[in-house]
Amino acid sequence: MTPSLIFAVTYYVVPVIFFVGILWKIISYARIPVKNFIPIAPIPATRFAMVARMTREVLIFESLFRASRRTWIFSWLFHYALLIVLIRHLFFVTDPPLSWLVWIFTPSDIAAWMMVLGLFGLLLRRIVVDRIRYISSPSDYLMLLLLLAIAITGMLLRYTAHHEIFAVREFVLGIIRFSLRDLPSNLILYIHLGSVALFLAVFPFSKLMHFPAYFFSPSHSQFSSRDGEN
Repeated sequence: MTPSLIFAVTYYVVPVIFFVGILWKIISYARIPVKNFIPIAPIPATRFAMVARMTREVLIFESLFRASRRTWIFSWLFHYALLIVLIRHLFFVTDPPLSWLVWIFTPSDIAAWMMVLGLFGLLLRRIVVDRIRYISSPSDYLMLLLLLAIAITGMLLRYTAHHEIFAVREFVLGIIRFSLRDLPSNLILYIHLGSVALFLAVFPFSKLMHFPAYFFSPSHSQFSSRDGEN
């Protein structure tokens, strides 16, 4: 089998694992019975206040900011840099490319460096901070290392193999159209695509599922009402 065929088959299988795995986890979260009233203080008095607190938590990591400013900075850098980088990758799946994507090419280059900085900070935190190292499992390190591999190889491709970007785009569009195209022969590209595939495959079964799990957490999604019931 050629590398092009191997990666084409991989990227038909991996998205299925990714989305089915996430759906299965969300359904399992939704089925967990909540028997106790255990919101985190200060307890929101209304549903609107609860939604506002959850929104702040999702967008600015409010509780993390209060707990550790250093960790908050690294986490914020990583998450928002990743968002910008992912938006830029719409170039590979849209035909014709979205015209406004050209405006984020330079910001996404900066975001890639921010993403690496944030990941190194989060990895160093797990190694240096005793209490974090104690509760860290091998999978925690694996996910950070996979993300670093994805970010670093992506940056290497951006600066050393930019002339192959259009060939990669044609390969990705070929997968979407069920029309196989040749993938450029580039070891860094293979590592990049392989790391992304492995990350997507293990994501639904990792601690990174904390994002959808957050919305089912009774400690965050409960609020007090006038009759004392949530």
